Amino acid sequence: MTTAASLTVGALLRTWRERRGLSQLELAGRADSSSRHISFVETGRSRPSEEMVLRLADHLEVPVRDRNALLVAAGYAPRYAHTPLDDPSMNVLREGLEQLLTAYEPYPAVVVDATYDVVAANRGILMLMEGMPEHLLAGPLNVMRLTLHPEGLAPRIRNLREWRGHLLAQMERQIALARSAPLRALYEEVSAYPPPAGTQGFGEDGAYGDGAYGDGAYGDGPVEAVAYLALPLRIEHDGHLLSFVSSISTFNTPMDVTVAELAIETLLPADPATVKYLRSLAP
Repeated sequence: MTTAASLTVGALLRTWRERRGLSQLELAGRADSSSRHISFVETGRSRPSEEMVLRLADHLEVPVRDRNALLVAAGYAPRYAHTPLDDPSMNVLREGLEQLLTAYEPYPAVVVDATYDVVAANRGILMLMEGMPEHLLAGPLNVMRLTLHPEGLAPRIRNLREWRGHLLAQMERQIALARSAPLRALYEEVSAYPPPAGTQGFGEDGAYGDGAYGDGAYGDGPVEAVAYLALPLRIEHDGHLLSFVSSISTFNTPMDVTVAELAIETLLPADPATVKYLRSLAP
């Protein structure tokens, strides 16, 4: 059985190039090289320099974790550390993330790793999670599992069809980019969840039917028409319909695998009613 560890650097680079849909000529043009040299590297006739490995990895958008694998396959030492987040050297990073999340309150914000496990969350996120069953809150908390599980947030999401489709498409893009086995396993788990009680089930495309949580009025009053700039998350909390637009931030030019795989998701209120309600809950 062939594993990534047993492949040559040329074979690994060819795999990444083909994943990106680039020809040797296109990659050579981007990396200021020649198609002949790229061919020699891929076939093992030429050993690339450390700088060339990193340059090709950059143009192929290879994740930081896999750049280390390329360097090792080429006979070089790994360039990027993989420091546990609870390591003392990460104190400044952790404190900065906690300050950022706290400053964003009362609006929800969360930090997740490469498989959507929660690293840190603020009180806005905890507010949305109120009343969830204990088995979903047993660690490690996972954002995708909490959101799409039929006993999690899914029954509270008013536009579940669209939001579920958005999340699954997001995971598919990440799997295509990184080919992560743990992320693929998570995708297969959450995409197979049955619809929450009260919905009409899945359509032919695997999306939830409208059911009790389709568009329309919530409670006794009509939903105010709002022109959204992006797909909103429309979620019920304690009899109120809240609307959020999601924004995801990552670290620029990370030099550590752990840092490279962190993502900060903030939920920006998408209408005045959501702003007013969340501010009314703030201490």
